[in-house]
Amino acid sequence: MLKELRPAVTSVLVFILLTGLLFPFAIYGAARVLFPKQAAGSLIEKDGKVIGSELIGQNFAKPEYFHPRPSAAGNGYDAANSSGTNLGATSDKLINGIHKKTADGKDDPGNFDGVGDLAKAYRAENGLTPNTPVPADAVTRSASGLDPHISVENALLQVNRVAKARKLAADAVRKIVDNTSEGRTFGLLGESRVNVLHLNLALDSEAKK
Repeated sequence: MLKELRPAVTSVLVFILLTGLLFPFAIYGAARVLFPKQAAGSLIEKDGKVIGSELIGQNFAKPEYFHPRPSAAGNGYDAANSSGTNLGATSDKLINGIHKKTADGKDDPGNFDGVGDLAKAYRAENGLTPNTPVPADAVTRSASGLDPHISVENALLQVNRVAKARKLAADAVRKIVDNTSEGRTFGLLGESRVNVLHLNLALDSEAKK
């Protein structure tokens, strides 16, 4: 029995060593050498302090900042609770939302803003007409709830609000959007986009000039 058990135990120990220790350390070491910034979390610093990551979105609500797309991660952009809505494109909840009251007249905790609600709020905060088409990322949550980007179209529709709040010319704010926008990955994948944190940091830098 020991003769049969010995190779089984030995193989388990060898695989633990290879896959549990050597392989992860090798990948970590290679990443630190080849991609040091990404391996460290793609962190963004300001005045010597870490204020975020290029990979994880943050919630901006003040009118002088560009706003990210909606998030279903916790109370919004909760990195410890990454998630989407898991609602299909034909879901009535996704499209129209849920708006109920409890017995005491308060909003039900299970209430949910649908695409129609988000579009109405987006148009109102950006001074758009009721029939202005809005980009999909302005009224839908991403699968992770942590998407750090918005579409260029989304950013441009927010320019007038941001410019007014900061008392800047719209053209100056639009130029910042252009300067911080990113093209398609490898020139093929996805669409042009803007990292919201990078964009808002560029705005703050412009305000200091």
